[in-house]
Amino acid sequence: MAATDRRLDRLVDACRNRVAEGLRTLEDLARFVLNDTEASTTLKRLRHGLRETIASGWDEQRLLGARDTSGDVGTAIETPSESHRQTQADIAGAAASRVREGLRSLEEAAKTIDADVARQLQMIRYETYDVAARLGTRLQLSVPRQWRVCLLLTIDACSLPWMQVFEASIAGGIDCVQIREKHMADATLVSHACDVVKRAHAKGVSVVINDRPDIALASGADGVHLGQDDMSVAAARQVLGQGPLIGVSTHSVDEAQAAIAAGADSIGIGPVFASATRPELIAAGPMCVTQTLTALGNVPHLAIGGIDSTNIGQVTVAGAQGVAVGSAMCSAASPSDVAALLCSAMQCTSSTVTAP
Repeated sequence: MAATDRRLDRLVDACRNRVAEGLRTLEDLARFVLNDTEASTTLKRLRHGLRETIASGWDEQRLLGARDTSGDVGTAIETPSESHRQTQADIAGAAASRVREGLRSLEEAAKTIDADVARQLQMIRYETYDVAARLGTRLQLSVPRQWRVCLLLTIDACSLPWMQVFEASIAGGIDCVQIREKHMADATLVSHACDVVKRAHAKGVSVVINDRPDIALASGADGVHLGQDDMSVAAARQVLGQGPLIGVSTHSVDEAQAAIAAGADSIGIGPVFASATRPELIAAGPMCVTQTLTALGNVPHLAIGGIDSTNIGQVTVAGAQGVAVGSAMCSAASPSDVAALLCSAMQCTSSTVTAP
């Protein structure tokens, strides 16, 4: 071990603690909020790697001897932003910044004693960039949002190859995809969902799985959407944990109120118009949107059922802030054009909404 400059020992001790605390915060978010095994494992490995790297460059007793919390002038310096976090993504962002900044200081200090130690710290810093960015994106997407246009994606309903429909719809401006595959084998569905999630998240688009909280959890989707005959919200929450979102289809004000009371993050309102997907359900008309939102207020929702570019104006006049659309995009010759028309009608003003 190379001799260290005792004047830097205090800096190293403070920065290693700062980095370890930040990594622990990120790890806890990945573990307890998102149930993300991969990110949790990576962050735990980085924490242990930090400890080993510091030990290879500095003597532990020297670092502890340099500690002087009571004499630290920085403890009395605080900016207004340090006391406020609005979202889970803000918590992750603050922790990631703490890690990056602390690692940079450690890396510079290590250059005075051992180039190999400095390179190891640099590698930890670079890897932290990647995992923190992915974690921040997932946390941002998992906040209850008022999506504008959700593509109801069913492979058999697509006139074009499903990937072409998917990519074109995203290019047209949609901000959510719901995977609806009721007859696909589980292994195939997991693989398909993972593919969609990876591609959608890269574009900042949310993904919800229809009916299956287990598939949502396995694929890293942002949530699940349940029908009235599916498992309860409470049962789905036991599977998913506290991070992923849970939406529920409702066909009346009473069902919508019950869903929100049970802990649903969002509701589907409909069917607004007749739909080939659920022909057994009677179309309630745009008034069902008005009635539901009047009773519940500004909760995340998607109007659903037979909505296309010819009737979406009626839905927006009724008060809908978001719509879920299947055949109008899946069967279109140009899904991007249809998506663009629908997004334009919804005014492209996605917002974050807190469910009661």
